[in-house]
Amino acid sequence: MKKLTIFSLLIALPSILLARVEILDRVAVIVDDGLIMESQIIQSISEIKLNMQAQNMPIPPADEMREQVIERLIIEELQLQLGDLYGIRISDGELNQTFNTIASNNQLSLEDFILTIKEAGQSYESLREKIRNDMIIQRVQRGKVGNEINITEQEFESFMMTDPSVAQIRPELSVRQILVKTEKNAQAVLRRLETDESFEAIAKEISLASNASSGGLMPWRKIADMPKLFGTALEEEVVGTISDPISTGSGFHILKIEEKRGPFVKYEDQWNVRHILLMPTAIRDLNATLNEIEDIRNRVLAGEDFGELAKEFSEDEGSALNGGDLDWFPKGMMVSEFEEMMLNSENNVVSDVFRTDYGYHFLEVLGTRNFDQTSELIEDRAYSALYSRKFDEELENTLRSMRAEAFVEIKTLD
Repeated sequence: MKKLTIFSLLIALPSILLARVEILDRVAVIVDDGLIMESQIIQSISEIKLNMQAQNMPIPPADEMREQVIERLIIEELQLQLGDLYGIRISDGELNQTFNTIASNNQLSLEDFILTIKEAGQSYESLREKIRNDMIIQRVQRGKVGNEINITEQEFESFMMTDPSVAQIRPELSVRQILVKTEKNAQAVLRRLETDESFEAIAKEISLASNASSGGLMPWRKIADMPKLFGTALEEEVVGTISDPISTGSGFHILKIEEKRGPFVKYEDQWNVRHILLMPTAIRDLNATLNEIEDIRNRVLAGEDFGELAKEFSEDEGSALNGGDLDWFPKGMMVSEFEEMMLNSENNVVSDVFRTDYGYHFLEVLGTRNFDQTSELIEDRAYSALYSRKFDEELENTLRSMRAEAFVEIKTLD
């Protein structure tokens, strides 16, 4: 009887053990060569719920949320598989740098940032893996979608003229006007202005406009808020611009942009410089190079054409064909020795020979200016906005196609 009891217990033991086994995880979705685990779905749903609760947003029904999460995870998995195919890797060093940036943007040290994550009940290791995957996906998207985007000049010009986001970032202008009765009077005003006579003084003297006493000063306005004829005449938005006479029912207007303001208004000191460079070689040492460039400089001082000598002798391939002309550029673009010589040189005076890491140079400053960069900055921002818009559209189409072409099996789980 005793033996039977023990035997019966041994038979029952595996059943007892199996009853206590918990299923820790299981495959929920097969996506081409990859898998999505049930734990990934549960974790994603949990994170979304927490975020929605923090923002006091209504939580959708469980079935609907699960379906949306699964679709998002499928798209992510397809992109990660593509990243693996492309050989995209994110090193630990690059990932660390990204975390340092995130921490800095939150005014935290990396140690405090990690502590904050853990205090919020999140896993730092899991977050690292998520950020790593996000970086891979971003590179996949840039590579797969970025090359497909083409912005034509006509499309860009249309965007600049009609998009509300561009109108928002354009500067406000301070404009003066002179209003006279006839075109003959307007031409007489322009002749006076050509002699550098004060626009404000002429406006006070002869303008028929109601703002004549203030020198023709109009309220601050953007181009889009001006009468169309005025906006067209001032579309370049450059301070100092004086318009041609503009005919309206009131007479003939002459406008001048006095000033402009806005977040994208920026001026930059720039220099226009040309130079000649000779570089030491295996068969021409430093002394020989110095002697040769001194001879070339002396020929310039003797009256030979700087540009022609630059074309013949300069070893700076980027500027030699342009007669040594480097075009306009700001501070910080050239090596320190070149910049120092440039800043200490008078316009249209050939400098002494000087040395940089590239070799021996001499230069001539052709001009300086305080350049208005506003239009360029606005165009850059507009181009980025248009590119982002087209990128999002193209990305949506690409992801839809990837999803449609993929093998996906969603498991029915008890």
